[in-house]
Amino acid sequence: MSLLTDLINLNLSDCTDKIIAEYIWVGGSGMDIRSKARTLSGPVSDPSQLPRWNYDGSSTGQAPGEDSEVILCPQAIYRDPFRRGNAILVMCDCYTPQGDPIPTNKRHNAAKIFSNPAVAAEETWFGIEQEYTLLRKDVKWPLGWPIGGFPGPQGPYYCSAGADKAFGRDIVDAHYKACLYAGIDISGINGEVMPGQWEFQVGPCVGISAGDQLWVARYLLERITEIAGVVLSFDPKPIQGDWNGAGAHTNYSTKSMRSNGGYEVIKEAIQKLGLRHKEHIAAYGEGNERRLTGRHETADINTFVWGVANRGASIRVGRDTEKSGKGYFEDRRPASNMDPYVVTSMIAETTILWNSA
Repeated sequence: MSLLTDLINLNLSDCTDKIIAEYIWVGGSGMDIRSKARTLSGPVSDPSQLPRWNYDGSSTGQAPGEDSEVILCPQAIYRDPFRRGNAILVMCDCYTPQGDPIPTNKRHNAAKIFSNPAVAAEETWFGIEQEYTLLRKDVKWPLGWPIGGFPGPQGPYYCSAGADKAFGRDIVDAHYKACLYAGIDISGINGEVMPGQWEFQVGPCVGISAGDQLWVARYLLERITEIAGVVLSFDPKPIQGDWNGAGAHTNYSTKSMRSNGGYEVIKEAIQKLGLRHKEHIAAYGEGNERRLTGRHETADINTFVWGVANRGASIRVGRDTEKSGKGYFEDRRPASNMDPYVVTSMIAETTILWNSA
């Protein structure tokens, strides 16, 4: 008699050319990730070869019951680390049957910005530092914390090792490898300042792919925590008090910034970001006011300040960038629950297309 794990791990390529494609999309809250699977006749390597599909938008908060059909448009393909073989994950965006992007489709506008000739010529690079918190399923309290109580103060947990300091490493490493298998440009992981909180980094990615890859990396993490029986939280301040919040620091550069004389281009870009500070904050995630307090390595939400090697700034420039006169900068304002399509395209729009005059 086969065990359940034997059937889950069946290699379909031994008996059929058919493959399983998991279609993924962003749900009605803007943070919930939905997916469903379908069978395809054979391997596919390009999204344009994939059929469009549909789902019941009234069940995801994205359409009324009397006109509930929402169309899934495949945009990017990744290898499926759960089913393996030729199985794929398909990142989609969502449209009405008439072909209009639905309100929660933030990818559509981002793609227009990144396809602008002026933006495309600058070859925008992004590296996103996604922080998150692991919670116990039954009590929604951080992993490793005494139930109803608190661990010792922050200090020993950042990049730590040991059963009394690092909680959930098996999940973190499983996610790291799953991302690499899928083809995500994950560049690293680390334990964060608050116990039970971790970070992974995606990038450098060019243009719209930064959003695609971060959403799929989030999906993989949701699936892995599901298997582990742990709740994943992207809340920017999951625990009130003297505990660090969770952000999604976004590192950014253009071709001009990476070229000789790029430091002046960086300073001009930062000046533009400062002039549009309120607009960016409004688009940088829900509940960010609980995180951006001027404490715990943040700038106050109402203040825009930049500096070299300053982790209490809105924008941080690295020492290497200052020294070499070219490079990148880090926007430290985005919350952990931000939409990467919105944040990356808005940074590109403000620094390349927006005219402050």
